[in-house]
Order: sequence, then C-alpha cells, then structure tokens
Amino acid sequence: MSEGTQIEGLWAVIPAGGSGTRLWPLSRRASPKFLHDLTGSGRSLLRMTWDRLVPLVEDRFLVVTGAAHEDAVRSQLPALRRDDVIAEPSPRDSMPAIGLAAAILERRDPEAILGSFAADHVITDVAAFHAAVAEASAAARAGELVTIGIEPTHAATGFGYIRQGHALDIEGAPHARRVDEFVEKPDVDAARRYVESGEYRWNAGMFVVGATTLLELLAEHHADLVDNLRIMASDPRRMQDLWPTLPRIAIDHAVAEPAAAARRVAVVPASIGWDDIGDFASLATILGGGGAPSLEVITGADHVIAVDSTGIVAADSGRAVAIVGLDDVVVVDTADALLVTTKDRAQDVKRIVDELTGRGLTELT
Repeated sequence: MSEGTQIEGLWAVIPAGGSGTRLWPLSRRASPKFLHDLTGSGRSLLRMTWDRLVPLVEDRFLVVTGAAHEDAVRSQLPALRRDDVIAEPSPRDSMPAIGLAAAILERRDPEAILGSFAADHVITDVAAFHAAVAEASAAARAGELVTIGIEPTHAATGFGYIRQGHALDIEGAPHARRVDEFVEKPDVDAARRYVESGEYRWNAGMFVVGATTLLELLAEHHADLVDNLRIMASDPRRMQDLWPTLPRIAIDHAVAEPAAAARRVAVVPASIGWDDIGDFASLATILGGGGAPSLEVITGADHVIAVDSTGIVAADSGRAVAIVGLDDVVVVDTADALLVTTKDRAQDVKRIVDELTGRGLTELT
C-alpha cells in the first residue's frame, strides 16, 4: 500500500480519555495531555492522531471522550460531524468506550473494520504506521482480532509486552503472526530477557478488528455488557441510566487476553517511532531526538534562563525560571502549581496527584 491510500471499510476510533497524571501539572483532569501540543509541532496530540489517520479513513471517525472534553475535542477537530463524538458521562476504562464505538459502527456498517488508536500517542514514521494498519485491516477481514506490536528499542518496564507465535498465512498481511500471550509490565530483568529474545513486542493498545467480531468476542465473557452497549447504540438516550452500570474494565483484560488464549489474536509487528509520552522522561527523549543531553523547553522559552543544566522545562506562569548546574531536571511552572523533580523520578509524579486528591485539593489535579 502506498502512503496515504484509503483502506476500504476501516473506521478510526480515537479513545480520548485519561488525565495524564504523570505529566502533572501540564496535564490535568480538565485539560488532559491529548489536548496539548507537547512536541513543539504546533498541533495537539489529538490533532496529530487525526492527521495521520485521515489519509486512511477520510471522514470515517468516532472519537470517544469525556463529556467535559467534548467541546474542546470539537474545537480541535472541526471536521467532526455531530454524531462522530461519543461523550462518556463518566470514565469506565477502555472496553466500554471502544465497545460502544463498535456497537455504533455495527449499526452504521455491518462490515465495518474498527481501528482503535489512542489520542495521546506519538508516531514519527507515519508511512510505516500506514503500512502496518493496512496489514492489520487485512488480517481483521480474515476474522482476527489484530494488534500492532511495536518493536522494542530498550528494556522498558512501563509497557506491557506481546509474545509472538508462528507466522500466519493471510493475504495482504505478510508479517502477521499469532499472539501467544499478552504479558503484564515486567521488571527490569524480565524486560531485558524479552528484548534479547526477539520474540516480544511492546503492547501499544492499538487494535484493528471487525466491529461485530469484537462484540462477539466480548460477549463470550461479558454478555450483559454487550447487550447494554447495543441498547445504547440503538437509543443514545439510554446512556444516562445504563452507562453508570457498566463495569470498569480494559480491553486487554476483557477481550484481548482471553482471545489470545483461544488463538484468536494476531499481531502485526512494526517499527513506527512510537511513544505514549507516559511521563516527562519519555517526553524529554522525544524532544531531544536521542542525541546528547540538553535542556528541552516545552513552553515559555523566553522566560527560561539556564546555565550548565540539562533536562526538560515548561514555563507557563509568565515568571522567569532560572536553572543553574542541574542535570536531568524536570521543572514545570504553571499559574497555580510548580513541579521540580528529575527524569529518573518522572514516574513518581503520579504520587503527587494522589496526594493532592487525598488532601481534597482536586481543583489542582
């Protein structure tokens, strides 16, 4: 497939949720990370996701987001039609969100292929991404639940892994392989073994599958959930009373893992320059391009004065931010909160959000 070729029958579903607690105080519940330009591209992460999918699907989109973010999503994606946004009354994790999108697509197009791609990921090799989605779509038409497995670049402990099995003989998907197992986030030693073996790929949570196939797989273990999703798809007025009754469950646990055990999941391995910007350390790596240590400034460059320092800085308060003689520092200065940490402790920023919540200071989260 040449870059930008539309894929017949493919609908892009963009789950736009979460609050990005490890990127606090830039990312908040009221303004999560997918609404921000974190890479200096001039576009938010959500807009970047839309732009790389348009060549594949044209206007076949569904965005699933919290009701509080619906206006911001529509503002950033003005081409969305009224019925192209699903506003969740409350967070219920990824399976209800993607499952409702599947139920809606099943009604619109019984042959629809659903591709679920998170709103807050970065992909630098768009051509390779398009090729991987084309293969995944071909495998989905053959009845598989397909995930795109990212070639690991290091022994990451923050991602789940996919153990690849034998090659599959599927026309249009020459690189597709059976998924033997989904593996939870490993410790450092296990992650090194996975990467060195060459048998594992990172699980980026990207799934391509027939809409009806997804619902059928889900119904094998969660029949009541599927019934309610189909009711809401047929009558959106039922969301207010049915949505709060749905279980909080991720698509990995609800469908992917049991389907893998039943030999129903395929993986298309890909190297696409992917990152989920899970914390400030990964963001610094993206901005620095993997080169020599430097000081990367996300916002407010005119207000940052640095001497012999490396790391990442965001200066949103309008105040001068001065850094002297610090390596791998993280400084985020906003109007109502200041974060100072190191890249090594970037994963622990979530603990600050937990502490603020415990103190009842939810207006800061």
